[in-house]
Amino acid sequence: MSLRSHQLRCIGSGERIAPETVSSDFRDPASGELYEVEYPWSESRGDAAATNKPNASALRHLWAERRDSTLPIDQSGVWRYRDLLPILNDDAHAITLREGNTPLYDLPRNAKALGLDFLLAKHQGMNPTGSFKDTGMTAALSVAAERGYQWVACASTGNTSAAMAAYAARAGLRAIVFIPEGKIAWGKLSQSMDYGAVTVQLKTDFDGCVKMLTDMVKKNPIYLLNSVNPYRLEGQKTPAIEICEQLDWQVPDHVIVPGGNLANGSALGKGFGELKHLGFIDRIPKISVIQAEGANPLFQWFTNAEKMLHPVTADTRATAIRIGNPASWRKAARIIEATGGWCEQASESEIALAKAQIGAEGIGCEPASAVTLAGLKKLLKSGHVQTGERVVLLLTGHTLKDPEYTIDFHKDLLATDIPEAAPFRKPPIVLEPNESAVMRALEAEMAVKV
Repeated sequence: MSLRSHQLRCIGSGERIAPETVSSDFRDPASGELYEVEYPWSESRGDAAATNKPNASALRHLWAERRDSTLPIDQSGVWRYRDLLPILNDDAHAITLREGNTPLYDLPRNAKALGLDFLLAKHQGMNPTGSFKDTGMTAALSVAAERGYQWVACASTGNTSAAMAAYAARAGLRAIVFIPEGKIAWGKLSQSMDYGAVTVQLKTDFDGCVKMLTDMVKKNPIYLLNSVNPYRLEGQKTPAIEICEQLDWQVPDHVIVPGGNLANGSALGKGFGELKHLGFIDRIPKISVIQAEGANPLFQWFTNAEKMLHPVTADTRATAIRIGNPASWRKAARIIEATGGWCEQASESEIALAKAQIGAEGIGCEPASAVTLAGLKKLLKSGHVQTGERVVLLLTGHTLKDPEYTIDFHKDLLATDIPEAAPFRKPPIVLEPNESAVMRALEAEMAVKV
């Protein structure tokens, strides 16, 4: 498959460039806007796309057949759909850890509490390194490896660094990670170290790490793997395909996504948009983004009259979304507006409660994932979500990404000011080793209603 099977298109000016001509900032030098990957059949190609569309019916059957294949590329929940992301010269160059194929869980208790008939969670934390970043990293790092790069790099709040380090190790590449000192969960930091990355803690925040990285890759033969890299979004769009396939090609009404650097909502919007354009589905779900109250620049953009994005000094224990100046905000804003979604924020207490409520369903997630449920409650109250809608929450990270947060919640060390959180706390009970003491504790527990 030729490299010319795609090109890069500036989302602002529409200017198109050859894909191999950019490897560092991935921004149009004239407008400063990000690029996206465009195919001959993309809707943005206009009339030319009409004669180049893949056959939706044939691809559905092909993708189903690949599920029975033993080839690593077919067992990947990203590369199984490679017909809609022809970004490599040779598919054999794909670097895969069998990512994707993540479960779609129902949340019956939370649905009942909210008056919803249909509430599901797409758990991207069930990827190989425990977060949604694997789906994007397999795509972008495969491009880096195919083009001959020996070094790859990213700035990270944790999940990106873990994913990049793992896929770089798999490909035999060297990886360098910039992280803000003391501002990511150790569960994530341990992964990048374990996978052999050069891990650098900078005495700054995430945005300071991005600035350092951007300057460095412009001067050195190092491939940038932050979410500004458009190939990341090509991998991250595949959960949209998975959701539709898992629902027998019935489209949910609303998909709710956590908002940090904001590439994820953009990617899902691109995925659903391409499915509709190619005739797989007849409509696109509304896509809403939820941010932490302490890291909410997009929420402020949606709610201020001047429509200017003002970076903030991010402060939240949901470390995966502790980003004050998101690179993909304009892409995300366009997707939200185009689909009829909305942007909300959630307080630290609301996030902690929502995480515990998801956990009570037997499904663990990291704090950043729980903003989706916290935000859903507000979207219902504001009317942006109706009780009759079919809603899917995107859970972006595994609960073991940040075990300290979970422990602190159950030990009542988080500053949660919501009374409803109390019944969900389950700290260890210290008892004398006798049956009567245990039975009294069990009787007391049975009296607690959650």
